[in-house]
Amino acid sequence: MRASRESRFQLRLASSGFLLLLLVIAGLLLWLSRDYHQQFDWTRGGRNTLSEASRQLLQTLKPPVTITAFASTTGGLRKNITTFVARYQKIKPDITLAFVDPNTDPARVREAGVRVDGELVVEVGGRRENLNQLTEESLTNALVRLGRSGERWVVFLSGHGERSPDRQASFDLSAWAGQLAKRGLKTRALTLGNNNAIPENTSVLVIAGPRVKLLAGEIKQIENYLSRGGNLLWLADPGSLQGMQRIAELLGVEFLRGVIVDPTSQAVTGKAANFIVVGRYGAHPVVQGFELPTLFPDATGLSVQAPKGWEQQTLLDTAPTAWVETGTLSGRIQFDAGQDFRGPVVLATSLTRKQEGREQRVVVFGDGDFLSNAFLAEGGNLELGMNLINWLGSDDSYINVPALTAPDAKLALSQTSQIVIALVFLVALPLGLLAGGITIWWRRRKR
Repeated sequence: MRASRESRFQLRLASSGFLLLLLVIAGLLLWLSRDYHQQFDWTRGGRNTLSEASRQLLQTLKPPVTITAFASTTGGLRKNITTFVARYQKIKPDITLAFVDPNTDPARVREAGVRVDGELVVEVGGRRENLNQLTEESLTNALVRLGRSGERWVVFLSGHGERSPDRQASFDLSAWAGQLAKRGLKTRALTLGNNNAIPENTSVLVIAGPRVKLLAGEIKQIENYLSRGGNLLWLADPGSLQGMQRIAELLGVEFLRGVIVDPTSQAVTGKAANFIVVGRYGAHPVVQGFELPTLFPDATGLSVQAPKGWEQQTLLDTAPTAWVETGTLSGRIQFDAGQDFRGPVVLATSLTRKQEGREQRVVVFGDGDFLSNAFLAEGGNLELGMNLINWLGSDDSYINVPALTAPDAKLALSQTSQIVIALVFLVALPLGLLAGGITIWWRRRKR
């Protein structure tokens, strides 16, 4: 009896000790899970871990990062974004993520220039950039651009009656310049006569419809700027080039005589025939995935023969129903095969070339009104203007993030293998089971 009592006491003591040990272990695990966060990526190739290039960038990026995701509450989009950004927050804790429902806050969507559900607005040190791709490559390179030291200047040529980034007239570009400032870009007007050269820190030079002829020395300054790899946005208007013929020849661009008209656009806008609507876009990076219609009042067409060393790509062209009207825009307007230029008409073109280890970029438009204060809010004109500067001003500080995919994500079978598998699983196996069942049934029946 005494031994039995001692045994029961020892069993109770052991049980109590085991329970106490279990509680201590559970408490330690709770403390560790709360204060220490450790993850393990056991996928092939570490597909759920940031690349070494991204980790190094985050470790050297000092300013805090704010990411605003414009994502609806339905579906799993917000969860995917949270999981994706958490990989960055693990290395850089001062990355903050906030969500905005585009369905309940359309004013903020318009202000941010958001076009698609799930678009991210990334802000670093007062600069910001929109991303519509949820990939490590896109976000990492956006952080590279936004964290780049030095100011990015968009310089507007002035002194010849050009559209001004400062004046408020409907003809001018102050509204667009204000939007550029919100993206962290610096803008200024530059009079070539007061400067020996276009500044070295010019990210993009904008020439917007001069109304007075440029001097030979000013043209030479623009030539020198282009020769050293400067990026250019030329917003030309129908009529005289005001001494810019030399620049047009250097770029292989010819401005067609006349104004583009389109009866189809007129039916859509209800305005004059020279208000051109562009609703279809090609594969150029500026308009890739672009869905908003853009409006171009009083534009002219381009004919381009890229000079040696340059690569040309059409940025925008009109519908086949449009043409370049060389006559007056009064009365009944119709195509004249002997004088007019039949569409589609090139409205904008881009030229690129490799220059001292980087890519030089030039965009020429046959219209400057679409970015003016009067028409900036029409359709996707503002978004197009922002895309233009983002593309023109982007440097080649690019991080190549390798795409990590599961090696067994796809199973490729030959036609013979597919036939064999089909015969085995769809024919032989069912017939074998059926035969086995009939055999067992027959044997039992004979007993």
